[in-house]
Amino acid sequence: MTARPLTALPLILTLLGGCAVGPDFQTPQAPAAAGYGKDIVLPPAGDTTQRLVPDGDVAADWWHIFQSEPLNTLVRQALATNPTIAAGQAALRQALENVAAQRGFFYPSVSAGVDASRNLTPLAAVSPAGPNGNPYYSLITPQLNVSFAPDVFGANRRALESLQAQADNQRFMLEATWVTLTSNIVAAAIQEGSLRGQIQTIEQTVRIETDLLTILRAQQRLGQVSGGDVAAQEAALAQAQQQLPPLRKQLAQQRDALIALAGRFPDEDITQTFDLTSFRLPAELPVSLPADLVKQRPDVRQAEENLHAASANIGQAVAARLPQITLTAQVGNSANSAGNLFTPGTNFWSLTGGLTQPLFDGFALMHRQRAAQAAFDQAAAQYQGTVLSAFQNVADALRALQSDADAVNAASAAEQAAGRSLVIARKQLQLGQVAYLTLLNAENTYAQARLLQVQAQAARLADTAALFQALGGGWWHRIPAAENTLQKAGQEMPPGLP
Repeated sequence: MTARPLTALPLILTLLGGCAVGPDFQTPQAPAAAGYGKDIVLPPAGDTTQRLVPDGDVAADWWHIFQSEPLNTLVRQALATNPTIAAGQAALRQALENVAAQRGFFYPSVSAGVDASRNLTPLAAVSPAGPNGNPYYSLITPQLNVSFAPDVFGANRRALESLQAQADNQRFMLEATWVTLTSNIVAAAIQEGSLRGQIQTIEQTVRIETDLLTILRAQQRLGQVSGGDVAAQEAALAQAQQQLPPLRKQLAQQRDALIALAGRFPDEDITQTFDLTSFRLPAELPVSLPADLVKQRPDVRQAEENLHAASANIGQAVAARLPQITLTAQVGNSANSAGNLFTPGTNFWSLTGGLTQPLFDGFALMHRQRAAQAAFDQAAAQYQGTVLSAFQNVADALRALQSDADAVNAASAAEQAAGRSLVIARKQLQLGQVAYLTLLNAENTYAQARLLQVQAQAARLADTAALFQALGGGWWHRIPAAENTLQKAGQEMPPGLP
């Protein structure tokens, strides 16, 4: 068996590596926007004044800014056990394997085989195959088959480019899953803290209403208040108690949500519990430059890779309309017995080249190219829409923080004023200077003010977390295992191929 016809294959691979037809992808330019809105300034609120830091960076573990060790522990546990992360990692591995598989088309396809047969010669029609006149003969044929389709017009390179873009899309989807999971955990923990704060406020109100009812009943026995006043206080107490079951239900469901985010079943409780005192409001908030936002947002990067894949698909559609070249080679031996396989005169080889040019296919290839161009236009529009949504998310978060500061100030002032009013009303009622209705109104005002204060504080914390999510979540500061896999999956192309 000889392999001399294959010695020219490296040269053939080099010479036939042409250029890739179709558009070369260009990364979209960053928007020319100068900022995220006018007059965005965070006023002082409560004991903490938040300050925006232009061109500030987001840490990978940004949730540490809340200085809550239970929150940090829960996020670590969720990242290790939540199945959405594992699913994203598996999808990325699948995409990388598809890339590696497509690289194989740059190389010749080589297969080996052996055919063995036992035959009877029809003596009435032909002479015996052997020199001894025996009509029975054997034939053994080992051979090596080589086929290669040179990527003259870059169809395979465009296919590889498209698959690589899809793999990058999966990578950024995994990053988006990571950011979404951590943000959801922080938001759920803050919401749990808010619900606990509201429940504590209502429970305190119930205790106050109960104490007042005890006082009024004693005064009724002394003839100082009427039965109507006692009945009104009983109604006020019942009304306060009615607010607890819905809040407790929400807290239980929020607890279930946190357990699920941690990758556990409902009967596997987590040890961490949260109230509003568990969190510290960060004083400095980073605000990325608009030109950096499109690089930081994983959804924008996903849209960019979709656009990249669509661009490469145009090249594939163009290449399909151009001549297709195939090269095949066969080399082997054929003999009547295994012992004679390598004797002179038993070897054979063939080298074949073919060229096929589509002439007419009912305009199918033309329409497929136009469809690929339309898909690119669609991906370009979707990219622009994703960019606009990203800027809107940041602007909304900043506007929310601006309003939150005002809401915290207003709620704190209202709570303090309502508290003073309630103290005065109690003293006046004891001195007989006001009617009971005045005290009842003061109680309701104070209870509502405390609830609004808790809700305002929770909203400020939640919107702070939303800003970090809107800015991309800091994923670019970590080196995930998936990225290492991406680097390891890279293989060198054959010599002469770009």
